[in-house]
Amino acid sequence: MAIVIVASNILVPIQINSWLTWGTLTYPFAFLITDLMNRYFGVSKARLLVYAGFAVGVVASLYFADPRIALASGTAFLIAQLLDVSVFDKLRTMDWWVAPFTSSVISTVFDTFLFYALAFVGTGVVWPQLAVGDLGVKWVVALVALIPYALFTGRTKATI
Repeated sequence: MAIVIVASNILVPIQINSWLTWGTLTYPFAFLITDLMNRYFGVSKARLLVYAGFAVGVVASLYFADPRIALASGTAFLIAQLLDVSVFDKLRTMDWWVAPFTSSVISTVFDTFLFYALAFVGTGVVWPQLAVGDLGVKWVVALVALIPYALFTGRTKATI
């Protein structure tokens, strides 16, 4: 988890184009990690992972990334990941794909707009445009991440 967070915080200031940053491509995997932890070990352990990821991620990001990015990331991460854990838990008894996909789609909205607003407001960066591009990628990754989620949770091709 910490590797995903730190790598994303280092890569987020580097734009690919006017809609995307490199951090956009790495960060969504944090939601897959949280959802797998939630599925295998339950809500309590998933929350512990979030708290540990938050602590290690913020401390490491303060060293490797801009402090404003590190603090914005930590704030958005903590709120969005805890929301992800709660939504996943409420939906865990539905079809195998509903909990990971829905929890990721909902929590990434909060994560994206909190992060970009806190990290880039007043900096001259056109952050709303980056936020929209970032959110679109996160939703695509949430859909694509169902494949490794299914593999890690023992789903077969017949149930995908």
